[in-house]
Amino acid sequence: MRAKHVLTRRHALASAIALGTASRARAQAPAEPDPWPSLAAQIFNDRPIEAGSHLLDIDAPYRAEDAAVVPLTVRLLGDPGGDPVRRITLVIDRNPSPLAATFTPGVKGAIRSLSTRVRVDSYTNIHAVAETADGRLHAAERFVKAAGGCSAPAAKVDADAIPLGTMRWRQFPPEAGSDRREAALMIRHPNYSGMQMDQVSRLYVPAYYVASVEIWQGDDKLLGIEGGISISENPEFRFDFQPNGASAFRAVVNDSQGHRFEKTWPAAPA
Repeated sequence: MRAKHVLTRRHALASAIALGTASRARAQAPAEPDPWPSLAAQIFNDRPIEAGSHLLDIDAPYRAEDAAVVPLTVRLLGDPGGDPVRRITLVIDRNPSPLAATFTPGVKGAIRSLSTRVRVDSYTNIHAVAETADGRLHAAERFVKAAGGCSAPAAKVDADAIPLGTMRWRQFPPEAGSDRREAALMIRHPNYSGMQMDQVSRLYVPAYYVASVEIWQGDDKLLGIEGGISISENPEFRFDFQPNGASAFRAVVNDSQGHRFEKTWPAAPA
């Protein structure tokens, strides 16, 4: 009986030593380098980037419920009469393809907020970089806890019943006392990341994604988007804008396999 007690104590002691060794190893392991400095240098050709908290803000959950569908909003905070933002670049620092999207707001649309859904592959900072008309770059940052979003299986339930490239356009009523509107474009597309495995063949599905989107308000371009594999399946883009009195909206979508989709919708009553 005593031998059994001694053996149990030895096992407990060995376990404690192993745990302690593992903890010390983790504590002594060098921290992973921050990828942002090198990413910023590559994406923006070594141009200086200023802190942009006065100009733009990123809203995203600190801990995402679903890493494959992380809601994200970029808001422009600057004086509408100041230097207009001519481009917003979205970077998910630790994703396999960090450059997630580039948004080019139309001059007359006066867009102040942009929302979409993204894949996040590991705990990471997300940067939004605004380029103003004077050529200066301004960055905002948001940390998100999520993992595995780029390799998460694509949804299959009822998806094949909806034709590829099907688009839905929603217009929302203005807030009381405001003439600004909000709209959302939804696109039926798998937006495969190239990291997802077919559960039947056990082979990786090649990357296949929405590459560009143009949204027009009459003859005025409201928004241009260049996308990639970090945008979630069935991309959705929501934004606010200044109506110009046009009678119709139009969207043109091109994907990475050369398919083009186009659709027009009537403008909602003022």
